[in-house]
Amino acid sequence: MDAALGKYLVETLTREHDFDVAHVRVQPRHGPFGHAWNFVHQRIMGERVVPIVPVMLNTYYPPNQPTPRRCHQLGRAIRQAVEAWPSGKRVGIVASGGLSHFFVDEELDRHVLQILAKKDADALSALPAAKLESGNSEIRNWITAAGALEHLQMQLVDYVPSYRSEAGSGVGMAFAVWQ
Repeated sequence: MDAALGKYLVETLTREHDFDVAHVRVQPRHGPFGHAWNFVHQRIMGERVVPIVPVMLNTYYPPNQPTPRRCHQLGRAIRQAVEAWPSGKRVGIVASGGLSHFFVDEELDRHVLQILAKKDADALSALPAAKLESGNSEIRNWITAAGALEHLQMQLVDYVPSYRSEAGSGVGMAFAVWQ
């Protein structure tokens, strides 16, 4: 973990950007870190040891899930804080989370990917919260990343509507880079 950046982000997001940020000082040794972060660690980071600051959103549990608009604002605030951080270190942003879950909603997935590619903050902010319930809630991670990376162009690497059953259960998976 990069404790200095973590502390700086908590202080900056709270004091200068009016976000209510919680933090954890110690991750339980055998406690779960979350499947989204485990994917990043195992598949992307591999054996490399890179200091990280995990930012986790309450995408799933009512009643205090952030709105799409607030997610986008948080992403912008994270970028502004990182740009103002006087350390001179390079900072990368990695977001993880699926698109539609439980039942694949290709129309929603493609709509979200399209407005991400267009950098349409208004359309992202206007996504109906009711569409982001249950497993679809992880789309909030994509919206937050879009706010942080809106100065870059998103390039879709792949979108895979992954069906598990003929009933339509599954997950919409996408991979993208901002450059």
